[in-house]
Amino acid sequence: MKLEEQLQEHLKQIIPVNQALAAYALEREDALAKPRGTLGRLEECAVKLAAIQNRKNIGHEHRLIIVCAGDHGVVEEGISPYPQDVTHQQISNFSQGGGAINVLAHHTRAKIIIADVGVNYDFPPNPSILNLKIAHGTQNITKGPAMTRDQAIQSILAGLEIVLMEPALDLVAAGEMGIGNTTPSSAICSLLMGLSPEEATGIGSGLTLDKLAHKVAVVKKALDINRPDPNDPIDILAKIGGLEIGAMVGVYLGSAIRRAGVIIDGFIAGAAALLAEKLTPNIRQYFFAGHCSREKAHRATLNYLGLTPLLDLGLWLGEGSGAAISMFILECAAAHFNEMRTMEEAIIDDPFKN
Repeated sequence: MKLEEQLQEHLKQIIPVNQALAAYALEREDALAKPRGTLGRLEECAVKLAAIQNRKNIGHEHRLIIVCAGDHGVVEEGISPYPQDVTHQQISNFSQGGGAINVLAHHTRAKIIIADVGVNYDFPPNPSILNLKIAHGTQNITKGPAMTRDQAIQSILAGLEIVLMEPALDLVAAGEMGIGNTTPSSAICSLLMGLSPEEATGIGSGLTLDKLAHKVAVVKKALDINRPDPNDPIDILAKIGGLEIGAMVGVYLGSAIRRAGVIIDGFIAGAAALLAEKLTPNIRQYFFAGHCSREKAHRATLNYLGLTPLLDLGLWLGEGSGAAISMFILECAAAHFNEMRTMEEAIIDDPFKN
């Protein structure tokens, strides 16, 4: 079966969430031993999780964060203050448990998988790094396409298969590591949301204002040279995307197939979410916005997807860090729903009961 056909077969498995379960969950929320609506967005999250997971007892114990790693040829253009070697150095650090995402995932009791789909470095055999390398990074998008169409699909299938291999899943997030990856993400957001390159492009990992102007020019040049089809998300990914961005798309798709809640992390994760939603609009119903990044166009991305962030802490690290922290929020949403007594069970008079 051709790669594109494989992807289409997976997309057919992503169906709308169960609105009957949402109705049941809302009715239970209204019956719990508290004034209605007093747990605010926790109640909304519980109702959404019930519909996503298609179950009355909401799951939150099986949590997974997949850190997708890839390099970008566009770093040749000086769009990052960090050299490309930092990608593989940080992945090595993650594999030893030394990154922010390791610490946060540990405290939120989430399993981490580190997946090399396109790092420009060959790691020694390491049981903590899943080797799914498709290429040693992408090509420079100011000179032509980032990758071939087949490579773009391979990257999506790589992320998807990681999720499908997991025995049990309730909440899933995709993190990333790839020096320079805010540049293709800005190009993707500009194209899919109709933003100007200036509106879509931020400082990334800490550019000065003069360097930011150069980065905007790079994004504009990448769009002008490649002219990706805005109606074809695979063409967009192949021409101006990244291998780790494609893998994140696949993580989202696989999570929806598995009926798990999908937590969108920061700006790069948001760009991947735009591509996933373009592939199958049903997936939007599975999304939670973990947080709102300080990166310029992230809030616009969340608004476009109809998402309100669970947290707004001024984070802009990436790696899946904001999504990891937000897993605490979703745990609380599920736990109160599952474990609280109803008014009737607690023998409390409900003034709103008919």
